[in-house]
Amino acid sequence: MSLDLARAIAAAVRDAGGRALIVGGWVRDRLRGRPSKDIDLEVFGIPENRLAALLTPFGRVEPVGQSFPVYKVSPRDARDSDRGAIDVALPRRESKTGRGHKGFQVTGDPFMSIADAAQRRDFTINAISWDPLTDTYEDPFDGRADLDRRLLRAVDLTTFGDDSLRVLRATQFAARFEFGLDEATAALCRRIELDDLPAERVRGEIEKLLLASERPSIGLALALDLGVVDALLPELRPLVGCEQEPDWHPEGDVWTHTLMVVDIARRLNADLDRPRLIAVMLGAVCHDLGKPATTAVIDGRIRSMNHEEAGVAPTIGLLDRLNIHTIDGFDVRTQVLGLVAHHLKPGMLYKAPQVGDGAFRRLAQKVDLELLARFARADCLGRTGEFDCSAMDWFLGRARALGVEHRPPAPLLLGRHLLALGLSPGPKVGEILKQVYERQLDGQVTTVEEATEEAKRLLAR
Repeated sequence: MSLDLARAIAAAVRDAGGRALIVGGWVRDRLRGRPSKDIDLEVFGIPENRLAALLTPFGRVEPVGQSFPVYKVSPRDARDSDRGAIDVALPRRESKTGRGHKGFQVTGDPFMSIADAAQRRDFTINAISWDPLTDTYEDPFDGRADLDRRLLRAVDLTTFGDDSLRVLRATQFAARFEFGLDEATAALCRRIELDDLPAERVRGEIEKLLLASERPSIGLALALDLGVVDALLPELRPLVGCEQEPDWHPEGDVWTHTLMVVDIARRLNADLDRPRLIAVMLGAVCHDLGKPATTAVIDGRIRSMNHEEAGVAPTIGLLDRLNIHTIDGFDVRTQVLGLVAHHLKPGMLYKAPQVGDGAFRRLAQKVDLELLARFARADCLGRTGEFDCSAMDWFLGRARALGVEHRPPAPLLLGRHLLALGLSPGPKVGEILKQVYERQLDGQVTTVEEATEEAKRLLAR
């Protein structure tokens, strides 16, 4: 539907004396044989004061953007305003006015050449346009050859650094497409300062790197090479060269292990919704941040005692810098901290003799146990060699049998029950509720009646 709409608009533009080209990621993905839903149409030869009127017959026309008019055109019969919609704009000129990715003055120029319009784009693979009426490509910077070479190359080295966000885009494109980075572009990226980027833009690129690629490790490795880790994710830098016990981690240092875990976590958890997948992936990135501070040689073996707990503080620092809290109603921050603080628990409980149900119920107060089991599996598999990872199946089976795989049990005894017993509102209510709930977690209290009787005994005592 979107392509039909784009063709119809392009025909109207042609009849009015102009030309409309599809530009950007849709064209790149078409050449790669990949689906892409977002169409951007660039209109040449039509003055701005005529563009909106030309678009009106094709559906709802909504101007978006603050500094430069882009028109979102939605078919009139679409129930969702974004369904089948395309973005239409004039070619634009950009002049740098200040630091940051927003420090540009943007003006439309319908009479620019196609090459000049494409020159403002970041990479050559994104500077290809396609005529939907003639099925011809405009490729002034040889982007199709770079697609064949699987190479990311800056369109214009003299202006690429004007937008520092492009350095992060290089890392997430490298991960998503599994492309290499042109050396001249890489050298330039290493010189670009990144301290002008707001947290939400950094988070957005990191999220694409982790969620939209099959091998996020490619992007993380490039981020280390380009200085992105040092500038924006400094908590990760100490992982490089931090040795591990070869018997348990024959793959090498903590950084190598982390990259392996990230890739496996992404592969195993594609079925999760976005916020939960973000939580697992950030847990994979952060889970061993406590190792550099705790690693020591003890009795001839490399140990990282209590690295789970030690990893919480640097994880908080990283989450603060990315401004990670609740996403789509899901408390991602709490879950990431829970994964870091407890990622060894499934294996520990598996090995513990006759571990009680209370241990699972209490752990469910701190982290989603299914997410913990999912992550622990990736952590176990994220190594070279052969290791038994069956503990995670056992752990998740126990959690599900108890009904606590996603949350702890709801308290049986509530404040109203205590008030009905004649207890006045106050701190004593909270104390009794807490004590009875502890007994419930241990399985000593299983019904409201038993909980009420336990409260009576506590009050009498």
